[in-house]
This record gives sequence, C-alpha cells and structure tokens, in this order.
Amino acid sequence: MKHPNIVFILSDDQGYWSLGCTGNSEIITPNIDRLADEGTLMSNFFCASPVCSPARASLLTGTIPSAHGVHDWLRDDTPQQAAIEYLAGQYSYTRALSEAGYDCALSGKWHMGASDHPQQGFSHWFCHKRGGGPYYNAPMYRDGVLYEEPRYITDVITDDAISYLDSRAGKEEPFFLYVGYTAPHSPWLDNHPKEYTDLYENCPFDSVPHLADHPRHPDAIYLTDKVSQDERGNLIGYYAAVTAMDTNIGRILRRIDELGLREDTLVIFTADNGFSCGHHGFWGKGNATFPINLYEESVKVPFIARFPGRIPAGAVCDALVSAYDFMPTLLDFVGVPARDEASRPGRSFLPALTGCPFDDDAEVVVMDEYGPNRMIRTRDTKLIVRYPYGPDELYDLAADPGETMNLLVSGDAAARERARELRRRLEVWFARYADPAADGSRLPVTGSGQRDLPGTRGGGDAFTCDDYIRNHPNFAAFRAKQLPAD
Repeated sequence: MKHPNIVFILSDDQGYWSLGCTGNSEIITPNIDRLADEGTLMSNFFCASPVCSPARASLLTGTIPSAHGVHDWLRDDTPQQAAIEYLAGQYSYTRALSEAGYDCALSGKWHMGASDHPQQGFSHWFCHKRGGGPYYNAPMYRDGVLYEEPRYITDVITDDAISYLDSRAGKEEPFFLYVGYTAPHSPWLDNHPKEYTDLYENCPFDSVPHLADHPRHPDAIYLTDKVSQDERGNLIGYYAAVTAMDTNIGRILRRIDELGLREDTLVIFTADNGFSCGHHGFWGKGNATFPINLYEESVKVPFIARFPGRIPAGAVCDALVSAYDFMPTLLDFVGVPARDEASRPGRSFLPALTGCPFDDDAEVVVMDEYGPNRMIRTRDTKLIVRYPYGPDELYDLAADPGETMNLLVSGDAAARERARELRRRLEVWFARYADPAADGSRLPVTGSGQRDLPGTRGGGDAFTCDDYIRNHPNFAAFRAKQLPAD
C-alpha cells in the first residue's frame, strides 16, 4: 500500500493563544480554523525549547537540544558561521522518510545551519538564509544561489510550495512537503500588505493583556522596549502576519483538493515555539527576559492534524505531548521505521491523534530546556530549574494558570518538597537523554545566539551575550556568584 503524502506547515513565533480555533475571537484565521474543524487539535502540545533553532531541530530529530547540540537561535554573521551544518551525522524523520521512498521538499525557513544546500534527505530546497528578517527583499536560496526576493515572502513561500505540489501530480512516489513560514516573526511595522493590516485598524485587541513591564526582570526586555514605542502598530502587524499566512495556507489546502490529493495527504500545522504579545508584561519568547523564561506562552504551541477517515474531525485532545514526541508519532502514522539506534525520549501519540485510548492515566511529564534553564511540567505543576544558581520557580498551574506566584519564594515546606521531587525526576531524565558533549546545563546560553557547535564538539566559544544582558544587573549578580571578588 502506498504511504500517505505529508504536508507539514510550520509557523514562526506563534503562541497557542493566537488562532480562532484556540479561543481568540479577534484574530482572523478561517483556513487554520477549518483545518481544525476537519481534523484534530492537540490543546497541550509543547515545543522542546522556547526559541526557533533548537525547537526546530528537536521536531526534526526527535532528540533534545542537549543531544542534538542546537541550543539557541543560530547566528550567521560570518560565512564561517553560515556554513556550519549543525545536524550533520544526525538522524531525522526526513531521512527516514527519504529512505522509505518519499520525495522530500523544503519551501521556506530552515534555520538549522548551512541553509545554502539540501540536507537530511531533502531534494527540493527553496530556503531562507536566516531565521527571520524583512518580509520584502528576504534573502533566499534557490538552486544554491542566494538572492533577495522582492515580493512578500509569505506569498513566495506558498508559490513555491504549490509549484512543488503541481510537480507531484500523477506520480506514484509519496512526498513530504515542509512549508516553513517566517510569519508571524518580527518585524511587524511597515512589513505587511495593507489588505491585511486594514483588517485590524479598529480592533480593540482585548485578546491580549495590556500589563506593566515584566515585574521581575523589567530591564532585560530588549524587544519589549522597542515594541512599547508603538504597541498598537505592532499588534496590528503581528495579527496581520498571522492572517496573511492563514490566507496562504488556504491556497495550499485548495490546491491539495484541486489535485485530488485530499484523501491521501496528511496535513499538519504547528509552530516552532510560542510567543507573548504583552503576556506577562513582555513581547517575545524564551529570550525576551533574562534569566530566560519558560512561561506557558513561550512553550505551548498550536498543533493540528488532518487526514480524512483516520483522524477524527473537529476533535480536541488535551493529552500532554511534546515536540520530541513528533518524530515517533509521524513515523508511526505512515508506517516507516527509524533506522538508527539513537535513544529518543519521545513516544508516539498516534492513539490520541486518531481518537483511540491513550495511556494518559499515568502522570505525563513534558520537559523543556534553553541552555542552563530546564523545565518539568506535569498536568498541574511546573518547576523551572536554572543552573547553577537559580532562581528556580515552582507554579501550581491549576490554581495559578497565569504563573504569577512562584511558590518557592514563600518558603513553604510542602512546595519545597514538591520542587525537590520534581527536580530529581528532571535530572534523572536529562541524565538519560543528554549527551555530555552537548549538555546545555553546562553552557553559557543567554538567548543572544549560537555561532558554533557546542561544548567539546566546537571551538569552545559558541555562545554570545548581547550588551542588554551583559549590562543588566541580574547578569552582573550572576557573574558575581561565579567569580571571586577582586
């Protein structure tokens, strides 16, 4: 029997809260909402790291950042940095698909190193050079040649994806199409067509909070300071970027139907990491604050899958699942084995996705990491551990879903015992799945970017520290704990 086709659509910096089908009554996303109506929405899907490159690498490889070695967004300030193939020698679900006879295509953002040439089983390769940037004159590689694309990049990525779909019409070989949008990543001002920004000119934006600056680390917020000069304009731009992407997703879904591929094609929509538009008093993701944050808005993302006749239509599943569960789930769905021997932490959530009984009675644990910052989350509790000196955070998500009260501040004995129990489980888990050569708890990741392979895999100077962090009093205090007084 022929394997099903796969169209995998990945947005950039999109929180779970930012779709109509997830409860936002102001944002205009009819095509993604229709995809949810025709498929299943996972309401508790978490990225593996709250920033793009490590999150994408975990989706692709099924391993954690402390195994694949991508710990921060990847810089390409020099030709040497841009040429690093961070996933060289590693195994991914696209390699497994390619080995099983799939033709694999990329249209859009990669941001996992060496964007100028195909990797990991891909043949078609239309790739953004960086991780983000202007929506007009974006730097793109086509056939290995770098050029500036003058048109709106969300439209162009879609054009390429549709052209690829057209090329597969009538062919027996199954395909995997990876559509990597840069939307709704910044910039938002003066970067989106008027037909979309006009939709939000009179929007009150009651769907986002309007809070004072982040109460614990207010001076570390670099994106927030810029956005605060025109918060409304940036909200219009963010929402417009989502709606423009939604319109283009509608184009892809229509072409799938027109080509008669609907019944044979698994369509997946998700995001690399979450995002806050004023939530908790900041704009951004994990690196919007220092110390780095792992709030729900940073780590929880939308995930929708549609396959007529196999995935229930209009279903919402609240099982806790993670990006590192995606590879085993996808390969399970299409019946393709992983032919390497890597130890992966994930499990297939295919039963949950297809409406079958799923072992969710036992306590489900989701792990996240961003350099020396690690999170363990159960259904009701979240512990954040910051190595080596903290501050650690413990939240009761049932009583405090907004994560406003760190229970470790009160000195409550029961809270501290719960934190000790969770920390032990977290450290046992990471000891099992982390590679000492790439262990993020040992690395000086600040959220300012990665420029080389980590730890003993690289040259020992892989991570950068922007001035806004270096000059921040929290960073000075952190360094004071590490270094002896003069």
